[in-house]
Amino acid sequence: LGIAFAPIFVRLSEVGPVATGFWRTALATPVLALWMGSESRRPGERANRRPSSLSDYGRLSLAGLFFAGDLAIWHTSIRYTSVANSTLLANFAPLFVAPAAWFLFKERITGRFVLGMLLALAGAVVLMGQSFRLSPEHLFGDALGLLTAAFYAGYILSVGRLRAEFSTATIMTWSGAITAIVLLPLGLSDGEAMLPATAAGWAVLGGLALFSHAGGQSLIAYALAHLPASFSSVSLLLQPAAAAILAWILLNEPLGPLQAIGAAVILVG
Repeated sequence: LGIAFAPIFVRLSEVGPVATGFWRTALATPVLALWMGSESRRPGERANRRPSSLSDYGRLSLAGLFFAGDLAIWHTSIRYTSVANSTLLANFAPLFVAPAAWFLFKERITGRFVLGMLLALAGAVVLMGQSFRLSPEHLFGDALGLLTAAFYAGYILSVGRLRAEFSTATIMTWSGAITAIVLLPLGLSDGEAMLPATAAGWAVLGGLALFSHAGGQSLIAYALAHLPASFSSVSLLLQPAAAAILAWILLNEPLGPLQAIGAAVILVG
């Protein structure tokens, strides 16, 4: 539900799409760093230790690179295809997470899980089906949407493994800082508006950073220490359903009967 507010904040943002992704992580990182610094650590507690080697920093940075790729590629895909196509395809991460978790980490994948995953994905298709259109001129943008899902799958898998060793605050602080460092030059080179023009514009970016990123994304990272990555990726399909309902309430974007059915099917899955 926390990250379901992200599309609302992005829609209201006064800066460019990549710049919005930069501020999302840049404004959240100091808050996350304060959280990380305030944590107490008991000697020998492996799951809450500080990074201490190049390997540790490399793996934490990899999560940040995956998330930067997710944001940058998704925002780019919107230029070459419809928002509906891009958003739907970007939510196909479970198709990448489940096989990778089974192959790389030997997570158990049951028939009931596969059925639930396919049902939830079908619900996402129904939810956005009225706006989804396949056409030759959109193929590049659609491919970028699928690539977005692959990068988000990489982020989910890497954070899931890191949680066996590091706290949520440590992972979110380091990965968020890397994401911001990567997105800043991308936004500048793209010629995007980087600074909001009004106080309301800054408030939108602050809400995105604190509520959706420091709040929602941190809760996802916390959960990945206790749930399989494959299950978590499917549960995140609640996000487009919740985003559609929030857009209906907050932005007066109509929620038709077919979209309501799609949201219900996601919940059943």
